[in-house]
Parts: sequence; structure tokens; C-alpha cells
Amino acid sequence: MAFDQDYFSTHTYANISFGRYSQYWWSNRFYARLARRLGRKGSRLLEIGSGLGHLVGQLENDFETFGLDVNPWALMQARQVAGRSHFQCGSAEQLPFEDHSFGVIILKHVVEHLPHPERCVQELDRVLSGDGVVILATPNMDSKWRLIKGEKWIGYQDPTHISLKPPEEWLGLLKEAHFNHIKIFADGFWDVPYIKGIPNPIQKMLFGLPGGLQAMSGILFLPRLAGESIIVIARRTKLPSR
Repeated sequence: MAFDQDYFSTHTYANISFGRYSQYWWSNRFYARLARRLGRKGSRLLEIGSGLGHLVGQLENDFETFGLDVNPWALMQARQVAGRSHFQCGSAEQLPFEDHSFGVIILKHVVEHLPHPERCVQELDRVLSGDGVVILATPNMDSKWRLIKGEKWIGYQDPTHISLKPPEEWLGLLKEAHFNHIKIFADGFWDVPYIKGIPNPIQKMLFGLPGGLQAMSGILFLPRLAGESIIVIARRTKLPSR
């Protein structure tokens, strides 16, 4: 499947409103707050898989923002949303940027789409500055609901999810790429229904409360087993010798 306009309407943003306080809005707000807290203000920030540009658009006042995507249609929309950001079409597995050129790199549900995600992780090492931070999110194969839901689990619903891996494998790839300060969290349980017979609105309140509190506060506290996705914060203590 191509990552074109049809993909955005049928998968990435299917059933998600773009309105204020929608799930999409809260997600972008949350990752923007993480970037502000973890990154150095005024540094260069890259979002890989920038989509329609709403996340980098929120960060234009805090960083020199860049977006990379494989979808020319999405980039065209993003340039209208985030007019001060720099957008480029390119592959996450071969980043078109100079060595050590970014202080913050965000990959929000990108690596699971890549045929060779290990190449992307090596590229993160190359383009990240010495004191930089990577913020990465991907489906959580350790989610306790994955085995219960089986083929209906949210991570299996997108046919372009070709590189689903357990958290330990992602951790291994990051360590191989010289990241030696890594923390893994989760995003909560939001893919209701989980239990038959209980109305979805009630399940959203019960299961979604921890993730909602994390999203609203912008503070990561959910352990990696407690969510449908993992959120990885990765740094290095020093640049590797080349």
C-alpha cells in the first residue's frame, strides 16, 4: 500500500477528528510537550513521518523545525499547516541530512512501517547531535491485550505494519546504535472494547484514565506493559568514535 492521500483517509487518521481536544489533538500536544521538556530550546528538531505537519507546527516557536515524509501529498498539506518549518520528501532509512545536525528527533509510529528499521535507527545515531534526544513511539508487542484480542489487536489492523517488534528488540537496536541512556514507557489502553458487555464509553473512562492523565500532564509515568504503544526516550552520554 502506498502512503498517499487514500492511506491518510483510511488508516492513519481513520475515525479520528482533527478538532480541538480530539485524540489526534491530544497526541500532538503530548509529544510537543515532551519535545519542549526534553530538548534544548532553539535547537533543530526533526519529525520523521511528519504527516500533515500538525506536530511540528506546534513547535515552530521553540525549535528550528524540520519534517520528513515519503508522501508528497502530505508534505503539500504540511507546508500550509506549518509555514515556518522545512519539509522534505525522503526515506527514514536514508536520511537526507548532515551528521549530528539535530538536537531532537521524533518518530511517532514510523518504524513499524519500515522494511529495514535497523537502518533507520543507525541513521538516528548519525544525524543526532551529541546532547540530542530521540522520542520514538511504536505498537507495543508486550501489551497484555494483544494476546487476548488476537488478530483484532490494534497493531495488526494496519497492513503497512510490517516491522512489529517486542520492546526488547527495539532496545537492542538502539543499544547497537550507541544509545546508552534509554527509557521506555507506555501510552495506556485506549483501543476499546476490551471486555464484552460493558458499553464503550464506560470502558474508555475506566481503561483510558491513566493514559489520559499522562497525555494531559505531559509527564511519562506508565510502565511499558501498560499500553498499546511504547514511548521510547533515547540519548547518548557521548558521541561514538567513527
